[in-house]
Amino acid sequence: MLVSLQARTFAYLEELEDGNVSEERMQEMLYFLENDLHCQSDTAAELEGLELLDYLYTRLNRPIRVCGMVRNVGEPGGGPFIVYNADGSISLQILESSQIDMSDPDKKRLFEGGTHFNPVDLVCGVRDFVGKKFHLPDFVDPNTGFISHKSKDGKELLALELPGLWNGAMSDWNTVFVEVPLATFNPVKTVNDLFRSEHQL
Repeated sequence: MLVSLQARTFAYLEELEDGNVSEERMQEMLYFLENDLHCQSDTAAELEGLELLDYLYTRLNRPIRVCGMVRNVGEPGGGPFIVYNADGSISLQILESSQIDMSDPDKKRLFEGGTHFNPVDLVCGVRDFVGKKFHLPDFVDPNTGFISHKSKDGKELLALELPGLWNGAMSDWNTVFVEVPLATFNPVKTVNDLFRSEHQL
């Protein structure tokens, strides 16, 4: 899936780089961006000409990640969500439970009703359409750090966590979610998890 998405993205970016792209072709690119890469903006439909070309180039010229998610079977952790971003756009993001206001009953209900769990597999495209490595810090959302509850020596602690690897640190990547078999997920979050049959020889 990553190879297929990259091939199409790179072909579009080469056309945009050339600059001689019809409005009809740019609408095709916008459809791909919104429906295949799930990156949407209320203002995109109003753009045309050079503004639309610039918007498409900026949105398509990003790292891509395909995230393999398993069905939620009650493990602790986050999952895949559709998120409204600060710039008014909508994108697919992976959120941890500590990023959600659980005191809000509606948000808590949405989180607990999530059908899938944190990524088991991430397949990442970290080079642009000319083969140059992306400067990954450019795609981090620094505002996605959060405070989590930890414990040490029996004492409850609050920990300030920087943007996490698969959430805030990849916030501005183009993201696609796919379901993978539950058998691929064998977490070890506590020592008791080592007693699961998946970890026995």
